[in-house]
Amino acid sequence: MFKDILASLFKKNNTQLYPFEKNPTPERFRGNLYYDPSACTGCCLCVKDCPSKAIELVTLDRAAKRFVLKYHMDRCVYCGQCAINCKFKCMGMSNKDWEHAAVDKKEFVVYYGKEEDVKQFLEKLAAPDDAATDK
Repeated sequence: MFKDILASLFKKNNTQLYPFEKNPTPERFRGNLYYDPSACTGCCLCVKDCPSKAIELVTLDRAAKRFVLKYHMDRCVYCGQCAINCKFKCMGMSNKDWEHAAVDKKEFVVYYGKEEDVKQFLEKLAAPDDAATDK
């Protein structure tokens, strides 16, 4: 046993020093979802085809093409069905953004859309319900 210990002191590590040495991700790797709100028509095929219910498409104004996509990263199984079935190619899976770690579960909910639309949607969620205050 001591012979193995001494021999291992003079050998190079077999492990990768991960945060400092990274392997390139494969080209077809499916990581985090990306979304282009300007190309979206609100057909909701992505929502219907998601097996894990990780996508919610909220329509603010269909005529003005104002949508907010609520993406639950913690539910996503990274199958890519949403990107495959999107007729207008407004979403896809990135092979660059795939490292996710967080202490709080709230960080795994991402809102996509135009800034003002997302802000309006979040304000609407945070507003107290008028029906509940009337009681």
